[in-house]
Amino acid sequence: MFSPEKLAMRRKELGMSQSKIAALLGINRSSYSRWEKGLTKPNQGNLEELAEILHTKTTTYFESEYDIINNYLQLTPHNQKRADNYVQNLLTHQQDELSPSSLYAYQVLSDIKLAAGLGNGFTDEFSKETVYSDKQFTGFDIAAWIDGDSMEPVYHSGEVALIKTSGFDYDGDIYAISWDERVFIKKLYRADRGFKMVSLNPKYQDRFIPLIDRPQVVGKVVDHFMPIFDYE
Repeated sequence: MFSPEKLAMRRKELGMSQSKIAALLGINRSSYSRWEKGLTKPNQGNLEELAEILHTKTTTYFESEYDIINNYLQLTPHNQKRADNYVQNLLTHQQDELSPSSLYAYQVLSDIKLAAGLGNGFTDEFSKETVYSDKQFTGFDIAAWIDGDSMEPVYHSGEVALIKTSGFDYDGDIYAISWDERVFIKKLYRADRGFKMVSLNPKYQDRFIPLIDRPQVVGKVVDHFMPIFDYE
């Protein structure tokens, strides 16, 4: 099992930033950050690159099972039996509380890099990753990651925003808007010859988007949630 704690610990041991490793991997920082948070996990190719970047010699360094096995082998046979029984009880309770049938899976856009306007096939251009929630959400078309604190205290970094594709309808509603090769989640207001983007976090200033820049409203944010974990 991939261990986000071991990844974070090794990165910090070498004094490397998340942004530095993400750049070496050719991904954005938010995608890397989700590995250390345990929301998603790197594929085998990513693990091999991480082993080289972080000088671990093998990808098994990032797996938690080896620490568990080493500790288990140091126990006496009697205590090994007690550990077996304890783990079995934990698994039984866990399966009852968080079984796949009690969770809902959602496909989230993994990495959005917009070099052009959004077309009808926007979501087909990007890879997706599966996350889970114990709540069922409907009435949305796109699920995307929230990155940053500009919409706190309501929307938090690491949450998933659920977006209903639409045009602009009402001043002051929360929209996802594509502008300057990025997607922003903001309160949106129609302004003279453009839009005004407003953050919920007061430390951020309002921003004006001129229509000449050809911004495109992706849709209205209808809900959001913090994923439980990647169940796969």
